Amino acid sequence: MAYSIVQVARIAKVTSRTLRHYDEIGLLPPAYVGGNGYRYYEEDQLLRLQQILVLRELGLGLDAIRDILDRQTDRLAALKVHHEWLMAERDRFDRLARTVRSTIEKLEGGNTVNAEELYTGFERHSEQAQRLAEEAEERWPGSLASHERVKGWSEEKWQAVQQAGADASARLAELMREGVAPDDPRAIEATDAHYRWVCHFWTPDRESYPGLGRLYVDDPRFTASIDEVAPGLAAYLRDTMAAYAQARLS
Repeated sequence: MAYSIVQVARIAKVTSRTLRHYDEIGLLPPAYVGGNGYRYYEEDQLLRLQQILVLRELGLGLDAIRDILDRQTDRLAALKVHHEWLMAERDRFDRLARTVRSTIEKLEGGNTVNAEELYTGFERHSEQAQRLAEEAEERWPGSLASHERVKGWSEEKWQAVQQAGADASARLAELMREGVAPDDPRAIEATDAHYRWVCHFWTPDRESYPGLGRLYVDDPRFTASIDEVAPGLAAYLRDTMAAYAQARLS
C-alpha cells in the first residue's frame, strides 16, 4: 500500500516540507513519484522514517543518520539496537526525574539538601571512556586488563585526564577544519596525544587502535558525542587513528 506525502506527514506527525527535505538530501527518497508530482511512500520508506525519527530523538544529526542507515544491512537488528538505546535513555531520564523530585521534596519540606544526592543520575564524561573500553573488550579481548587501575583515581586525576582528552580532540578538530590530511605529520603528532589519552584506560595496538576509531563512527552514540566538538570529527579521528597506527604502532 502506498501513502501520499500528505498522509505520511499526518501519520508520522511531521511536515510535508520535512519529508521533501529528507528526499532532497538523500535521507528518505519516496518509493516513487506519481504523475501528479506527489511523492508516495511504501512500507520500506515508512520503516526508514521511523528509524530516522528515533535517531533524531536520540540527538543525532541528519548527516550521521543518513550514514548509519545507509550502512545497515539488517533492519531488524538495527531496530533492536535502537530499542536498546531508547530503553537506556528512558532509564536515564527516570533516574534524573527521581533526583529532581527528591530535591523538590527536600526544599518544600525545608530540609537540608545532600550535595552528592543533587547529582545522582548525571553521568560523568569520564564514564564514556569506560564504555568505550568495555566495547573494545568485546572486540579485542584483554583491553580491559589495565582499566581496573583507574577505579582509584581522585577527582583531580579524572579532571586532568579528561582535559587531556579534550585538548587532543580540540587540536584534531582544528587540523580537520584547516583541511590537513589524516596522514599528514601534523595530524599524526596530534593523534599521538589522543593515543596517550586512551592509554590511561587501556593500551591498544596496531589492530585495536584503528578498530576503536571505526567504533567512533559505527556507533552513533560515540559519533554524536565526538561530533559535538566539531561536525565530522569522528570520521576524521577514525582516519587519523588508522594513519597513526600504520606509522607508529606495532
